[in-house]
This record gives sequence, C-alpha cells and structure tokens, in this order.
Amino acid sequence: MTNYEVLYVISPSLSDEEREAVISKFKAMVENAKGTVSGIDKWGIKTLAYPIKFKKEGYYVLMTYSCDSATSTAMGKLMLITEPILRHIIVKK
Repeated sequence: MTNYEVLYVISPSLSDEEREAVISKFKAMVENAKGTVSGIDKWGIKTLAYPIKFKKEGYYVLMTYSCDSATSTAMGKLMLITEPILRHIIVKK
C-alpha cells in the first residue's frame, strides 16, 4: 500500500448534503478497494486564484489515504468526469 494525498476543489454552489455526498463517494472508493483513509481535512470555501468554470470560490478538501496505485489512478480519472469537482491533484507521499 502506498500513501497518497489528494487535494480537490468542489463547486461552492452545492448544498451541504451534496458536498458531503461527494466527499463520502471518494472515501468509499478507497475503502472498497481495501485501502485506508487516515484523514479528511475540510478547509472550507476559499477564493480561487483565477476563475475556474466561471466560479471565483471553491470548497477545498484534503484527503490522506493508503491504497494501491490502480485505485489512485481510477480515482483521479473519476474526479476528472465528476461535475462538481473543479480541480484535483493527487500526490504520492
């Protein structure tokens, strides 16, 4: 198992329940692949450096987890096609 961090920005137009559903979706993806999530830090709504998809703010989430590389790659691809995710970056620790 490799340790990873993913920082992703969620659209601020989502309600709290929808935002929690997105966060729990990616947490469940790691746990279903027999990985472990060691922490989820919700940074809240912050101003973006430049507009992304016509949004000036975003809700930042930092998740640290351990899993195999195939799961991490699949999660990155899923984040690309998930509509409320504005940006993401996955870093191997």
